[in-house]
Amino acid sequence: MNLRPFLPGVLLALSSVTVCAQHLSADGAQQTFSVASERYFTDVYFRNNPTAGTQAGFHQYDAQLEDYSAAAVQRETGELHAALKQMEAIPGDGLDRSVADDRELLMNSIRSQLLSLETIRMWEKNPDNYPSGVTSSIFTLMERDFAPVDTRLRSAIARERLIPAVLADGKKNLKNPPKIYTEIALDQIDGTISFFQNDVPGAFAKATDPKLKAEFQQTNATVIAALKDYAAWMKSDLLPRSNGTFAFGADTYRKKLLYDEMVDTPLDRLLAINAANMKANQDEFARVAKEIDPSKTPQQMLAELAAMHPAPDHLLQSFRDSFNAEIAFIQQHHIITLPSDVRPVLEETPPFERATTQASMDPPGPFERNSTRAYFNVTLPDKSWSPERTNSYMAAFNEGTIVSTSVHEAYPGHYVQFLWQDRFPSKVRKLVGAATNIEGWAHYCEQMMLDEGYLPPETDARTAKLIRLGQLQDALLRNARFNVAIRMHTMGMTTDEAEKFFVTEGFQSPEIAKVETRRGTADATYLYYTLGKLEILKLREDVKAKQGAAFTLGKFHDRFMVEGPVPIRIVRRDLLGNDSPVL
Repeated sequence: MNLRPFLPGVLLALSSVTVCAQHLSADGAQQTFSVASERYFTDVYFRNNPTAGTQAGFHQYDAQLEDYSAAAVQRETGELHAALKQMEAIPGDGLDRSVADDRELLMNSIRSQLLSLETIRMWEKNPDNYPSGVTSSIFTLMERDFAPVDTRLRSAIARERLIPAVLADGKKNLKNPPKIYTEIALDQIDGTISFFQNDVPGAFAKATDPKLKAEFQQTNATVIAALKDYAAWMKSDLLPRSNGTFAFGADTYRKKLLYDEMVDTPLDRLLAINAANMKANQDEFARVAKEIDPSKTPQQMLAELAAMHPAPDHLLQSFRDSFNAEIAFIQQHHIITLPSDVRPVLEETPPFERATTQASMDPPGPFERNSTRAYFNVTLPDKSWSPERTNSYMAAFNEGTIVSTSVHEAYPGHYVQFLWQDRFPSKVRKLVGAATNIEGWAHYCEQMMLDEGYLPPETDARTAKLIRLGQLQDALLRNARFNVAIRMHTMGMTTDEAEKFFVTEGFQSPEIAKVETRRGTADATYLYYTLGKLEILKLREDVKAKQGAAFTLGKFHDRFMVEGPVPIRIVRRDLLGNDSPVL
C-alpha cells in the first residue's frame, strides 16, 4: 500500500542567479535561497518533468511530455550538477532554521537525482519506465476535471503525438536490463494497451469538438500501434538479452538512504533493528493467535484469517463502510485534527499500476485548485484468474487487513496527511517529501489506532483479536520488505529466497510474496515503511519524555503533521531542538 509520492527529486538550473557566498548577509542568503528555489521549480524541474507539473496543479505544462532521450538525460545531469554547486554556495548559517532545513532537503533531492541518473540508471535498465511513464502523463489529464474536457483532450493529443518518440528512445536507451524488469514490463504492457484502447477514449467521450475528436482517434491509434510494436520488441529482442542485475550494491544503497531519508545508520545495524522488531511482531502474533484458539498454530490461524475476506466485487464497498467509524474515533479520542469533512473517492487501481501495488492513495497536487478530489485506489483480482489464484490474492484483504489498509490509506493515514498540505510551511515542503515520513506515518497509524482502542462498531472479542492479527500481518509484511530490500540489493539474496522469506517469516501468501519481491527489485528502499514507523515511535517517546504531563497524543500528531513530509531527522530538530539519533 502506498501513496503516490510527492515530487521524488528536484532539477535546478540557476544560470540567471548569481551566488557569492562570501558576500551574502543573513538577509541576503534568505532572499537568495527564496529566488533560487522558486526559479528551480519553474525554470527546470517542471520544464523537465511536465507530468509532475500537471500532478502538482501547474497546468501550463499539460501539453508537454518528458524528453526521454539520452541527450536529455545528459542535459538534465549537467543542470543538476550546476544546481548542487549553486545551492551549496548559499550559506546555511545565514538562513532561519526552517529555511536551512529546506535547503538541505533540496540539496539531498538533487544528489538523489544525480545518483539515479548517473549510477542507478533506470533509464537504461527498466523497460517499463517508458510505457508506464507516458501512460501516467495521459492519466493525469483524465482523472480530474480541472479543465473542460475539450481542453484536457487537446493536451492529451499534444502528449500522444510525442509518445511514439518516447518508446523509440526506450529502444535506443535500454542496454542490458535485468530479466525480471523486462518480465514485469511484459506483464504490464497488455494492461497499458487496453488502457489506451478503452479507458482513454472513455475518459474523453464527452468531448464536443469534432476536429479534436478526429485528431484524437488518429493519435490514439498511433500510440496503440507503437505500444504493440514496443511489446513485440521487448519479447523478441530485449528479453533474450536481458541479463543485467537489479542489485544496487551497498555503496549506492547507503547513499540513496542518506539522500532520500537522511538516514546514515549502517546497513547491518538497520537489519538488526528490523530483526528485533520482526521477532516482536511474530511473538505477538503467536500470543494473540493462541488466545483465539490454543489448539491451532499461528500458521493455522493465518490460514483461517486469510479465508475471511469479502468477495472481490464487494471489496471497494468494504473500504467505504470503514470511514464512518474511523472518523468518529479520531474525533472522539482527539487523535489528530481533521482539516476537512470531504472524503476520498474509492476506485479500482489504474491498469498500468496493478502489477506492483495492492492499494494506494492518489491525492491532487498541492497547487491544484480546480479539481480537489483524492482517489483511494484498490487493485482487484483479474477476472481471468483461477479461483485458487484469486483466493490467494484476496488473503491480503482479510477482515483484519481491511482495517489496517483503510487506516493506512485514509484515516488518519495518507489522506489525512494530504488534508494538511495547505498548512505545510513552505513550497519546498509541499513539493518534496521523504517516504519515511509519508509511508512511515501511514504505517505508524495502523498500530497506533489499535493501540488507542479503535475497533469497527459491534466488533466482538474474537474479531477484535483477528483484526490485531491483520495489523500484525501487515507489520510483518513491512518487516519482510525491510529485510528483503537490503539483502537483495546489497547481499546477493535471490528473488526465490526473497519470496520464501515473505511467506515463512512475513506470513504472506505465495501470490503476495511474488508481487512484493518483484516490486522490491526496483523500489529498492521500500524498507521506508517500518523504518519510518520506528523513527516516529522513537520521536513520540522522546517528545513525551521532554514534555512530561503536558504531552498529548493529538497535539503531538498535529505538530508532526504541520512540519510537512520531511525526513524525520528534520522533524526531530524542530520538535526537540537537537540532532539526536532517529533510531
